[in-house]
Amino acid sequence: MGGYRDGQRLSFRMKRILILALVAAALVSGIGLFLYHKASQPVETSTDSPARPALSSAELEALKSKAEGGDAGAQIRLGWVYQEGDGVKRDMKAAVKWFQKAADQNNPAALAALGEMYQAGQGVPSDLTNAARLYRQAADMGSVAGQYNLAYLCEQGTGVAQSETEAAKWYQLAAEGGDPLAQYAIGQRYMLGLGVNTNLAEGMKWLMLAARQGQADSGRALEKWQASASADEVAKAGEMAQKFVPRKANAGANGTTQ
Repeated sequence: MGGYRDGQRLSFRMKRILILALVAAALVSGIGLFLYHKASQPVETSTDSPARPALSSAELEALKSKAEGGDAGAQIRLGWVYQEGDGVKRDMKAAVKWFQKAADQNNPAALAALGEMYQAGQGVPSDLTNAARLYRQAADMGSVAGQYNLAYLCEQGTGVAQSETEAAKWYQLAAEGGDPLAQYAIGQRYMLGLGVNTNLAEGMKWLMLAARQGQADSGRALEKWQASASADEVAKAGEMAQKFVPRKANAGANGTTQ
């Protein structure tokens, strides 16, 4: 989704719309609860998308100089600049160009960002198979953005074979990296036994962590689950949530984080 200020950010500049739709229901302890699935493009995490001031003309020229000199961190940031129109005219093809240059250096942030461009068909023809390949590369390198987006594709069966087990695996890793949307997704999965063994305490732990970051759906789901869980399960979930420490981001090319 702490902020990765100049590191990997799952491109919230793409201004995709997140639509949460009810698609599955399960009965647990006599209470029905629905698992929300995203019916649109996957979205960025708060950890990957910190706000920052617009670039000045001097900063933009300095950034271009570094990017043209081969600095992967500057290349991916320049890609974001063109993607959002930050001091320049929005140009998705230019964004792809700079993401690609950084991705060619195995920068996981760039791999994830480039995957999004292929998934959304921005600056390049839509290609879900290629998007999945790029997400997997980024995910294998520890990218929270790559892990979250790959989980989404595995869940939907787009660009890759549909697999609840694989979706849960990657949501889990993204959740461990601190992504609140992934925490919500894996929390619901533990509650319903979807791709993982049912574990109410573990599920509530993740919902608690997501809710603490302002993920509203998690708070609502948590209230319902707590009403059906035992006092011991709720207490255990709270203890685990209290001890949780997000996985540290790995360093990518030129210090760019994932």
